[in-house]
Amino acid sequence: MTFCAAIKIKDGLVGVSDTRITSGSVRTTARKVTIHQHGKHSMFLMTSGLRSVRDKALTYFEEVIEEEDTHFDKLYKAVNAFATQLRRVAAEDKEALKEGGLDFNLFSIIGGQLEKDKEHKLYMLYPEGNWVEVPPGSPYFLIGESSYGKPIIDRVLQYETSMEMALKLAYLAFDSTRISAVDVDFPIDVVLYKRDSYEIAQHRLQREDLQHLPEWWQGKLRQAVEEMPDEWVHDAISKLTPKK
Repeated sequence: MTFCAAIKIKDGLVGVSDTRITSGSVRTTARKVTIHQHGKHSMFLMTSGLRSVRDKALTYFEEVIEEEDTHFDKLYKAVNAFATQLRRVAAEDKEALKEGGLDFNLFSIIGGQLEKDKEHKLYMLYPEGNWVEVPPGSPYFLIGESSYGKPIIDRVLQYETSMEMALKLAYLAFDSTRISAVDVDFPIDVVLYKRDSYEIAQHRLQREDLQHLPEWWQGKLRQAVEEMPDEWVHDAISKLTPKK
């Protein structure tokens, strides 16, 4: 399984992805986010799904970038180009994968800003090659194992949220997923993009870098539950019939 989160806020973009790869009983580490940038062309691409589909589609896409990158002056054009390569892989491999009992499966998040984009952009691409842009009211995408980390982001994230807060939320979403999904784990890769900078920063965090945070967060959660207003709890408990 995979965890990838990308957030669009007023000041830029924040992305976090895990690196756990599971094949049967074998577990390895590999990057799930790639960065493409030069001049005023800056974008990152995160993926969740079959590794073989990802690697082939990315190989084709990188070849297209080498030959036609100057044609991509807006990010959606690059997204369309990757979608074309994804469909190409589907045409080549989908039936063979199906015969082997595997679904053709690759979800992608593409974020960044190209020279004619008025602002930074964030898109999610589906296995069929169609895409959606991040909605203003819920400015983030999760792919892979998304259910565990979604609540914390939904409750706290706003478009005006700072980049620092957005990164904390992305980490907490990852941590919630890591606790409940055995196939999501450290190290994590962080990508950061500041609006109109055309420069993506990347950083890798190991378990030991953040080992103090899970216990701190768990303690805060327990304290918050204990301090939660509880008049309604006492009303409910009072309905219990005392044992004779």
